[in-house]
Amino acid sequence: MGRDKWRDKIDSARKLHRPSLKNWECDNLAARHNFPKYVADVTNRPDNEASSLTPSLRQSHNYEEESIPRVVDANECSVSEFVETYERHSIPTVLKNIPTVENWAAVTKWEIDSLSENEDLRHRLMKCGEDDDENSIKIKLKHFIKYMRDNRDDSPLYIFDSSGFDNDRVISREILGDYTVPSYFKQDLFHLVGENRRPPYRWFLVGPERSGTTIHIDPLGTAAWNTLLVGMKRWVLFPPHIPKRVAKGRDFIGRNEDDEAIHYFMFILPRLKRHYTSGISTEFGPFECYEFTQYAGDTIYIPNGWWHAVINLTHTVGITQNY
Repeated sequence: MGRDKWRDKIDSARKLHRPSLKNWECDNLAARHNFPKYVADVTNRPDNEASSLTPSLRQSHNYEEESIPRVVDANECSVSEFVETYERHSIPTVLKNIPTVENWAAVTKWEIDSLSENEDLRHRLMKCGEDDDENSIKIKLKHFIKYMRDNRDDSPLYIFDSSGFDNDRVISREILGDYTVPSYFKQDLFHLVGENRRPPYRWFLVGPERSGTTIHIDPLGTAAWNTLLVGMKRWVLFPPHIPKRVAKGRDFIGRNEDDEAIHYFMFILPRLKRHYTSGISTEFGPFECYEFTQYAGDTIYIPNGWWHAVINLTHTVGITQNY
């Protein structure tokens, strides 16, 4: 029997995305004693189980004595209350149950089995990375889902697709028909420049466990919302006053490590936190760092200027938009 076609497609995508990496399983992070142990640790903490979030540190901050991010239920929080209480004060927030409250078809249509059987979407090309010249690397969704279910890559490829909204009428029709911009985020000034002139601002996300995004601030002074339909993600947030070098953990990257999300969450971030909570003085003021877990049905509001990174604890499907 010949080799599965999807494996050849994935090999080509890997070579284009990280040509210098010859073995994508070199750290054996998929092994039971590595990433699965990390997932068990962060999801089994008592305060995580009780409230769906775990602020890792709160040495001092300028907010009320409540946890960061705040957690509110879309069944109980009005748009005006969200704007006045959280958005106006740039407080990161988890809004629970938006997809069900606002009747998104994506609740069922974006389940992984449903996506793999969707004849309109499964054959469409979606972006799963970039080459060294920043050209998009694309793969059919059906091939990517097979890869997602059968890989042991330390840091897998990740569908983070925005071009389909504008350049593929099938993707645009299918995806845009399955969700609406949450009522909490209707004020979007970028729409004033017109769809043809605004930069990429919305992304359809399909991520295998262990994939993720590196620490960053959203561009052009934008805030963002991120809704998870399937799976679990781990987040870390740093407030705007934390310097770039600190948030990125550049002084704590070990030998043979890089800034891929899995290295950052499993190794770099713990070192960074131990260092800055050891009582040392800093030139930037109080050190703050917040970790929490996002579950299916949760929408995260990230104010502009906040550093953030994400790792997929399980296979995930979601949607995100800058505004």
